[in-house]
Formats: sequence, structure tokens, C-alpha cells
Amino acid sequence: MKSLALVVLAACVPAAQEAKPPAWVSDTRPYVPRTGSVLADRYRDVAAKILAAAHADRGAYDKLEQLTDRIGHRLAGSPELERAIPLLVGMMQTDGLDAHSEKVMVPHWVRGPEDAALVTPIARPIVLIGLGGTVATPKAGITAPVVVVHDWKELDAKRDAIAGSIVLYNTPMPAYSDEKGAGYGETVGYRTAGPSRAAKYGAVATLVRSVTARALRLPHTGALDYDNKLPKIPAAAVTIEDADLIDRLAAAGPVSVHLHLESQQLPDAESANVIGELRGRDKPDEIVVIGGHIDSWDVGQGAHDDGAGIVTMMEAAALLKRLGLVPRRTIRVVGFTNEENGTRGAKAYAAEHQGELARTVLALESDSGGFAPRGFVVGEHDAEGAKRLHARFSDLVQLLDPIGATRVVDGGHAGADIDPMAPAGVPQIGLLVDGRTYFDIHHTEADTLDKVDPAQLADDVAAAAILAYIAADAPDRLDAP
Repeated sequence: MKSLALVVLAACVPAAQEAKPPAWVSDTRPYVPRTGSVLADRYRDVAAKILAAAHADRGAYDKLEQLTDRIGHRLAGSPELERAIPLLVGMMQTDGLDAHSEKVMVPHWVRGPEDAALVTPIARPIVLIGLGGTVATPKAGITAPVVVVHDWKELDAKRDAIAGSIVLYNTPMPAYSDEKGAGYGETVGYRTAGPSRAAKYGAVATLVRSVTARALRLPHTGALDYDNKLPKIPAAAVTIEDADLIDRLAAAGPVSVHLHLESQQLPDAESANVIGELRGRDKPDEIVVIGGHIDSWDVGQGAHDDGAGIVTMMEAAALLKRLGLVPRRTIRVVGFTNEENGTRGAKAYAAEHQGELARTVLALESDSGGFAPRGFVVGEHDAEGAKRLHARFSDLVQLLDPIGATRVVDGGHAGADIDPMAPAGVPQIGLLVDGRTYFDIHHTEADTLDKVDPAQLADDVAAAAILAYIAADAPDRLDAP
């Protein structure tokens, strides 16, 4: 996941460990079980049935094991992603859903050999990873002096020293706190915008401290965003340890680094979104979209980002099907392609299904890892509708009290893949999880299946299934007056 919603999503901790909710959460009232809610009471028995079935089910984890161990990472344009698409279609068909794929053209960036080393004042290899979409260095690489900066203000102050240099952004990501959550949103801009802002002053390459609060010499990749009005220069992320080493050496005297990247930007490749439906019984043309993204970066296995998200939604629909719970409206599972470096799948879905968006009563996304569910974030769409949605979810989450998923946070960004539906007025909801350790492995070789707890993933399935079912079965839209 790349959206700033992670600042919110990573910040919720188990209610049992909180003296009070974080101060920055909009609803700071302590959770008190509510009675007398007509809608919640209407679905109390159904919710209990879904919870019991989810706790006995490991279908999501089994699906994730096939996706990660058997296929692995799945970058747009890669053979692995194209193997994942028919796998997911087949899984949903086996579960009794009406499933198919929809063609999407996606960017095709390929990582090549890459390495770096300190040249002066000492000779030592540097651990790094090219940023997604980076251009290559010349074949022989680049050797240049390093200018270290810690924020945009310092970059501007050193502008006269930057021409011909490699700029290192050594900006630590703040550690997680109960009050503010993760500091991803405070530092990811140096990764996305840093290369072009350094190029503006004549830099020949950039290095960025990995966007994580802690790591054991593990580099974190992620997308950059070149300004097409400026030169495109090579860019890579270095480990926390190497960023600090270079910083200390530069404080004592000149430092130079050799950088070598052989990445390529190839012509767009064919990919696809995956669609699976549990058709509604009374209002099949009205739709609740639940989804996550199929693709991942080309490192690790994409287990938390976002294998866990898409299998959660697939299993939520499959669980309802097995229980014979067919709602009034259609529940549509969407596996979006190319979230990581283009969101082409999200944009294509919104365009292809434009005529259905007025009848799409809710969009729910999971893209913050397969950790224990803590509630939901209500995305910004129309202000009055968001208030009504927040109020109704605040009542409905009492049904999730057994798994601690009782927080409702408003005013956030619910997800990058459902965001293109927002201009059409589709209500946006993101699954809120206990993501305190998410950024330790985000976009790294360590995002592997062993980091996912099957029981927590099953709780995610329960939370998604219950709220999706209610949204699809309720007499009126949840954001209706």
C-alpha cells in the first residue's frame, strides 16, 4: 500500500492495550456496547454465525500460501503477476463465485543488476535497492561526491553544491506512537519527489534513506514520481545503517559513492483485474465492491502488501456463499492490478464500470496488511454522506466487539484502488488493522508468508464479511439520509 491512509491504518492498537484511544482519532469516546440499534440488532445473529465460521476457517491463509509460496512477488508486467490472475479467477470459481478477468494495460518496469559502494574516504559496499521506475545509470555506473541533506529546506540551502553530485536524503521516519501512528506520510515524499527535486539543482543521482522506522540493514523499495519537466536521474533506497554511515563520514569530510543500476522501462504490458461476484437476490444491479490489489513489488512475496488484502476479500465472499448468506445486493470482489506503480487497474475499473457507480453503494478496501482488524476508516466523499456512514458504522462495529474491531475513524483516505470511484459519489471504507510492524517489512524481501498470522487473517475475513454483508443486505444504503 502507498497511500497516506497508512498513517491512520497503522496507528490503531488493540483496545485492550489502550488506556484511551489515540488523541488524533476523530472518535475519541471509549467504546461502550450499544443497545437499541435497529440495524445492528437486525444482524446480530448473522454476525455471530459469520464470526464462528470465520474462526473455524483457514481458507484465506490457504489461498495466500498458494499466491506467495507458489507464485511469489508480482510486479506489473511480470510473468508472476500473469500467473496469479488465472489462479485467483480459478479460486473464486471453485468457491462458487461468478468470476472472470478484465484486460488492463500496465507499465512494465524491470529491475536489473544493481550495486553501490563507498569510494572515499573508505571503500565499502552499500546495501541498496533501486526505486520503482528509476532510470538506469550509464553502463559503467556513476561515481560522484555525495551531498547529504535532511529535509527540503536543507536541499534548497545547499543548491549551489549539488550540481554533479549524488544527493542523499537522510530523513528518519518517526517511530510509531499511539498518538500519531506511523510516520510514513512524513517521510515518503523524499522517496517519491526527491529525485526530481535534486535533479532541479543538477544532481546526477539520488539515494534515499529507506522509509521505515527500523530495519536490520534491509532496504525498502517503492515508487518514485518523476517530474517530466526535469531530467530523470537514477534513484535508489539505502538502508538506515548505510544512510547514517554516509552521513557521519560526510560530516567529517568529502564522501564519494559509486552507483550502478541497470533497470529498464519496457512498453506497456497486458494484465487484468479479477472480478468475482456473489449475486444479490433482490437488487442484483446494486453493488458492494470489496477488494485489494493483486500485484506487489518485485521483492519478497507480497504477503502483507497486498496478498493478505485480496485473499481476505475473496474468502469473505466465499464464506458467505458457503453459509448460504445471499444478500439483497451483489457483493463484487475486485482484485486490482498495478496498484504499486500506476494504479492502472483502479482507473480502468472505474472507467469500465462507470455506468454502475451510481448503483455502487459501498467500496471497501484492504491494503494495510493482514494484521488483526481494529475497525474501519471512512474515506472522504460527500461530507453529509460520510457523516451518516460514520454514524452507522459506529453502531455496526459493536457486532465486531469479539475481535476488537470497534474503531471508526473518519476523514481519512480509504484506499488507492477505490479512490477513482470517489468522484462518482461511491462511499469509501478502508479496513483498519493493527499495523504497528507493517513498515518494518513494507516493500522488502521480508514481506513473506511467515509474517502473516492465520488467526488474525481469519479475523480480517470476519470483519470484511460482516460489514460487506450488512451493506449489501440492509434495506437502505448505509450513507442514505
